Amino acid sequence: MRLVFPNPGLDDRIPSHEDLDRMEKEGAGDRPKWDNKTQYILTCVGFCIGIGNVWRFPYLCQTHGGGAFLIPYLILLVLEGMPLLLLEFAIGQRLRKGSVGVWRAINPYLTGIGIASMLVSLLVGLYYNTLIAWILWYLFNSFQDPLPWTQCPLNDNGTGFVPECQRSSTVDYYFYRVTLNSSASIADSGGIHWPIVLCLLAAWSVMCVCYIRGIGTSGKAVYVTAILPYIVLAIFLVRGLTLKGSLSGIKFLFTPEVDELINPKTWLDAGAQVFYAFSLAWGGLISFSSYNPVHNNCVQDAVILTAITGFTSIYAATVTYSIIGFRATEKYDNCINDNIMTLLNTFDLPEDNITTSNYEAALNHLNSSYPDTVLGLDIKTCDMQTLLSEGVEGTGLAFIVFTEAIIKMPGSPVWSVLFFVMLLCLGISTLFGNIEGVVVPLKDLNLLPQKWPQEALTGITCAVAFIICLLFAQHSGLYWVTLFDNFAGSVPLLTIGLFEMIAVIYIYGIDRFNEDLEFMVGYKPSIFWQVTWRFISPLIVLVILVFYLVTQTQEELTYSVWDPKSEEFPSLTSVPYPSWINAVVFLLAGVPSLAVPVYALCRLVFVYCKKK
Repeated sequence: MRLVFPNPGLDDRIPSHEDLDRMEKEGAGDRPKWDNKTQYILTCVGFCIGIGNVWRFPYLCQTHGGGAFLIPYLILLVLEGMPLLLLEFAIGQRLRKGSVGVWRAINPYLTGIGIASMLVSLLVGLYYNTLIAWILWYLFNSFQDPLPWTQCPLNDNGTGFVPECQRSSTVDYYFYRVTLNSSASIADSGGIHWPIVLCLLAAWSVMCVCYIRGIGTSGKAVYVTAILPYIVLAIFLVRGLTLKGSLSGIKFLFTPEVDELINPKTWLDAGAQVFYAFSLAWGGLISFSSYNPVHNNCVQDAVILTAITGFTSIYAATVTYSIIGFRATEKYDNCINDNIMTLLNTFDLPEDNITTSNYEAALNHLNSSYPDTVLGLDIKTCDMQTLLSEGVEGTGLAFIVFTEAIIKMPGSPVWSVLFFVMLLCLGISTLFGNIEGVVVPLKDLNLLPQKWPQEALTGITCAVAFIICLLFAQHSGLYWVTLFDNFAGSVPLLTIGLFEMIAVIYIYGIDRFNEDLEFMVGYKPSIFWQVTWRFISPLIVLVILVFYLVTQTQEELTYSVWDPKSEEFPSLTSVPYPSWINAVVFLLAGVPSLAVPVYALCRLVFVYCKKK
């Protein structure tokens, strides 16, 4: 006995296997098609492998004990991510529709799942392209020698350096003050920062040109945007391995702190990262798979993409940690040298009396001989492990850690151009999926005229998105990007993923779904897929969702600000959000999450009133 909810009229809403074969032979239907299998795989790889692989994944490794995070991540990649990935691939390929059309065909009451995916794709796409605008700013400014963030600028009268820069660092000052001109609060908009507006215009123009005819143009662009990052990462890995201390960083990455494995938050973060890594529940993958031939082997595609995603996460993290190791070693050496200089000057010792090799022994000797004197000195604690585990989240990892490491490399402008071209390609290829997840549902919902050409749909979508993105071009833009990043792609993705599994397994019917897969690929899915679809994957997503909601409701909402007047400066100051931000959080996380039940309820009322 299998639990399947009644679903009258399903056979009338979806094409039969015979219809699919007939349409395939006749070339019927108005849906575009991929030029070849490579183009499809590269598009999916580009969509899944994004900027987050360079900064979000390494940050999570840092905060969860290096290699300890890799273990739950790889386990959940297979048990949670891969089954849902195949589910999206298979249902899109079977029903030949976008994210809204698929769920509406299964049951009209499920249309809200597609609407929720569209909203998340839009919200994530807005802040994602803002990151691309920042990347373009850095890329434009990389064609200089020396790089503009190499040294502090002079003050107004030219007699010294800007105090704010001297108190912090050149890379921090360039990011927070020169690039973003950040205000000290999300409530203080500070007006529009026009250089970022121009970069946003450039970013959305690039997106519009690359996606102007849907997969017809984006399918060509992925040959560059999906492959180039791997080449650049390889170049950076070779360069990184030649830098002093790089192996210390890589060793830290692959040395697990076993205690972290019993920390529930490690598993929760790993589970959430899987959704980011696969771009699940955004609607783009369903749409992309619908352009495939009916008998495409989507099971093989899901396994291939899982392997590529897992490999790329570790590959990118290895490159990042070679740079983090180099940076940590530089800081460690500077810390030791400062302490040596302090001791030499205080005790009036010859210059070569204390070196890095005998520093510990010399410090212990002086401390035992002159304890009061040493105690009064400003001797810093230099710990390599602490420096390696210093977590720099998100944008800070790319725009501060990497830029700081780049200026210490010979030929730094070349490395800077390479790095930001790589980030640009990663961002653009991911945004192809986001735009697909917005434009196709808008057509399915008849919100845009069906007769309009693809060029008009893409142009209008990008123009409206650019106008909304002016929110991020304010002086408080960084804090809005952080807010969107924290809430737009968290709870909604987990909620949508859970609804998708319930819809396919218990409303469409697992037996019907198995028959569809057997028809498409030639064999029935194995016991692994059956167990994960029915029990393991929904349970994992539900547990992560519940724990996430519980932890979020217990914590006070805070964010980090760049405030030169703060006592903690140059460190970022953690401050509570204003009370009105709760309404914004509800719009970002609540509205997409509630779209499914609210749409179903509205339709129920509409149908009831119509019958009356």
